[in-house]
Amino acid sequence: MSTATGDEIIRIAKKMERMVQKKNTVGALDLLKELKSLPMTLELLQSTRIGMSVNAIRKQSGEEEVTSLAKALIKSWKKLLDGPSGDKEPEEKKKEPPPPAQSSPEAKEESSSSNSSFRKEECSTSSDGLITSYPRAPSTSDSVRLKCRELLAVALKTGDDYIAIGADDEELGAQIEEAVFQEFKNTDAKYKNRVRSRIANLKDAKNPNLRRNVLCGNIAPDVFARMTAEEMASDELKEMRKNLTKEAIREHQMAKTGGTETDLFSCGKCKKKNCTYTQVQTRSADEPMTTFVFCNECGNRWKFC
Repeated sequence: MSTATGDEIIRIAKKMERMVQKKNTVGALDLLKELKSLPMTLELLQSTRIGMSVNAIRKQSGEEEVTSLAKALIKSWKKLLDGPSGDKEPEEKKKEPPPPAQSSPEAKEESSSSNSSFRKEECSTSSDGLITSYPRAPSTSDSVRLKCRELLAVALKTGDDYIAIGADDEELGAQIEEAVFQEFKNTDAKYKNRVRSRIANLKDAKNPNLRRNVLCGNIAPDVFARMTAEEMASDELKEMRKNLTKEAIREHQMAKTGGTETDLFSCGKCKKKNCTYTQVQTRSADEPMTTFVFCNECGNRWKFC
């Protein structure tokens, strides 16, 4: 990778990011033209993440010329992702040893083992995509599994992240499906529900970081295949759940301990007046205290302001 070209691309990316932050894309067209004149390689595309910057400019700008040029750049970079695999295939065929003359089962088995070993070695040393550090998913002829792999790949392409990041969405979808299948060992309802939940979460527009982390390899395919709904949730939703849990625990503890018995409150459920209340300063010091009431008869709890 040319260091000078990489530095130039990073400089352009930083300028684009500042434009997006300020919501002012004046001068973006000049940057895109400058970017178009630079030689782009797959390694530069992955290391600089320039695709994300260009895509952000495309979404932010209202100028048709800027949008068109950004789309053209992303489309040309997509060919870089698809190109190496197509170019490499003839070379692989040349490298493969000629089929053995024997036609016995033992000979066929030996040949299959040799080819499998070759593909595994090639995968571990390939630099075409970020997910090649994981073993390639074995092929399958099962129609249900093939459809699930296809749907997972489509879900990974919900945004333009896969182009900017440089991940092989079809292979990554196959790896996720393979991990799910290995857990259930069949394609029953549990298997299908697991795949559906992965697809729904990958497509969630409110949680794009999950898809990006899967595409970047921050979340391994086998880990993603086993994640719970809580683990896949967005950071905002996780924080909301955490706060609700804390509030529920606090109210429960306050209602059970340290309260003062009173007959000033009437329970909304059982209508009895055998209650216990606790006052806590939940807001700023100049605000009145919050009263939490617990019914000793039926266990109902409520907040009295």
